[in-house]
Amino acid sequence: MHDCGTVTVIGAGLAGSEAAHQAAKFGLRVRLYEMRPNTTTPAHQTPDFAELVCSNSLKSASTENASGILKEEMLLLRSITIAAALRCRVPAGKALAVDRAKFSGRISRELEGNPLIEVVREEVSELPPATQGPVIIATGPLTSPKFTEQIREITGSEHLYFFDSISPIVDGETIDYSKVFRASRYSKGSEPEGDYLNCPLSRQQYQDFVKALLSAEQVSVKEFEKELYFESCLPIEVMASRGVDSLRYGPMRPVGLTDPKTGRRPYAVVQLRTENTGRTMYNIVGFQTKLKYPEQRSLFKAIPGLESAEFLRYGSIHRNTYIHSPGLLRPTLELKKRQNVFFAGQIVGVEGYVESAAMGIVAGRNAALCAMGMSPVVFPPTTAIGSLLSYITDEQIRDFQPMNINFGLFPQPQKRMPKSEKRSYIAKKALERLEEFAHAAFGHINSDGIGTKSQLSAGGETRIP
Repeated sequence: MHDCGTVTVIGAGLAGSEAAHQAAKFGLRVRLYEMRPNTTTPAHQTPDFAELVCSNSLKSASTENASGILKEEMLLLRSITIAAALRCRVPAGKALAVDRAKFSGRISRELEGNPLIEVVREEVSELPPATQGPVIIATGPLTSPKFTEQIREITGSEHLYFFDSISPIVDGETIDYSKVFRASRYSKGSEPEGDYLNCPLSRQQYQDFVKALLSAEQVSVKEFEKELYFESCLPIEVMASRGVDSLRYGPMRPVGLTDPKTGRRPYAVVQLRTENTGRTMYNIVGFQTKLKYPEQRSLFKAIPGLESAEFLRYGSIHRNTYIHSPGLLRPTLELKKRQNVFFAGQIVGVEGYVESAAMGIVAGRNAALCAMGMSPVVFPPTTAIGSLLSYITDEQIRDFQPMNINFGLFPQPQKRMPKSEKRSYIAKKALERLEEFAHAAFGHINSDGIGTKSQLSAGGETRIP
């Protein structure tokens, strides 16, 4: 253990949990604050750390996708998030989806059982004094009103929020399996059965659904708040308002699916993805919504196969918080105006579970370096982590909006090549550069803090580091 003071982490969501784990990896004492269950939020349901409140999917596990590259980088940096996800994985095609209760429970036990981590279950309303060591603010999209004011004060920001929405969950025993079929997109007859349940809709059923959706009563949202949604997490009613076929080209797209009863592609589909290993719960993929609960019940029961469905959770809307990182943060995630104060997670303007956790890795490691009297490090922009950091701290961005990892953020190869070849090239270079950087930046401090390359897409068990 290093006698270098304490790293304080405020918030035990994905980013805060990851930050605490990473700082403790360097032998530092960590004080981890979590206000739940004493103070609740509109979306969380348990007191567990790293609770997933929207979807149970951590997106693609393949390095053909930018999200897969990010996951591989995180495993190289001993991510507790990805390791736990692999241990709690549920079938979801090429995606890495988890049994969310097992996932958050496992991370909670790991952190609470770590002798270097002191867990404090209370709400924080102001920052601890600088003499106590580095502070990581990882309060996430549901930052409490009290601490939001503290963030507003230390950053000088006026607006710190947008609105996000949650998909409904269906009781698997109440689905009419005679009307749905199990398949993943583009799965072939020789492959195992698909990981999604698909509710097929005819042209008339689809048009009736859209008409009912557009006339359904919504939870009121103030006029100036209407444009504050993530584009990749839009409520279905917002998508439907953009055109009658918007949903058919979005979450209800039938591409790559064949209904075995007809041998044809449906006009539209509603996909259900398993929530847990026992396949007793399913979420309606892409159906985040701000409709009132009675409206949701009536509308979703019109979907083939869901006529008698019981909903374990309805969709909802809640306030999310993020800062204007380009003007406030260094690429190390340290606040420009105040040394030894770091931000991590969705609050910095990254979108998605994995991206939020990745920012926890950066903040945790850099805070640890500062606690040991060293300078924080900047991740190479050719890596997935570094490309995200470059985006959220780019001072030339005027209209800053949250971003998830994508190939457009990476520096592009200088020579022209086909898309598939280019993506493989970017993935290879990113992982090689990240491994090289990690050994140079952290290897001399703690060689156990650097993992080895894995095969995420192969599934299987991975030991939590």
